[in-house]
Amino acid sequence: MSEGESATTELKTQYAAQVATDLERNTKDQERIAAEVSVLQEQLLALQRDHALLVNLQHALSGERPADAGARSEETVTPSVPRQASAEPTPARQKKAAAPKRAKSLDAKAPTIGAKQPTLVELIRTHLGQQSEPRSSAEISTALAQAHPDRDIKPKVVRTTVEGLVAKGHVQRIKQGSSIYYTASETAPADTSPKQKDLVTA
Repeated sequence: MSEGESATTELKTQYAAQVATDLERNTKDQERIAAEVSVLQEQLLALQRDHALLVNLQHALSGERPADAGARSEETVTPSVPRQASAEPTPARQKKAAAPKRAKSLDAKAPTIGAKQPTLVELIRTHLGQQSEPRSSAEISTALAQAHPDRDIKPKVVRTTVEGLVAKGHVQRIKQGSSIYYTASETAPADTSPKQKDLVTA
């Protein structure tokens, strides 16, 4: 083999190794972002449920719906039109009669306001904090799936989320042979977010 062919082969080998490294990094980044998106989606759904419940409660407490204001404005424009007596109850009376029932039903739901489900990050940190020995990502995923059957907990997302917690210092990674285990950190890192700094300054 000539010197030129040897150099070309070596260059191809270097490119192949670099491409493999970049591909692995790209895959890990996708898994990390997918885990963050999943957590944000859970928080968004919880906020949307609370918003809808708060709007209904506000309408029940005011005793009317937003459309009532438009109906009152139409009545003031045509005050000279006489209304004929009718045995049927007027819409206003119907709304007043229905308002207590609606308020009562909302009162039963009111205690659930703000009681949103914990995020996957919170579940993982709580689970590891309760363990006396390190756990693998598969063991963590299985335990959370059994404890929360209503949640769609995927092993791949759990592993990526745990690695994110390792990067932030909330979880420690322990390697035993070819296996990797995780345990809760003894000391949590200090919160240096802008919000925390503002509170300290205030």
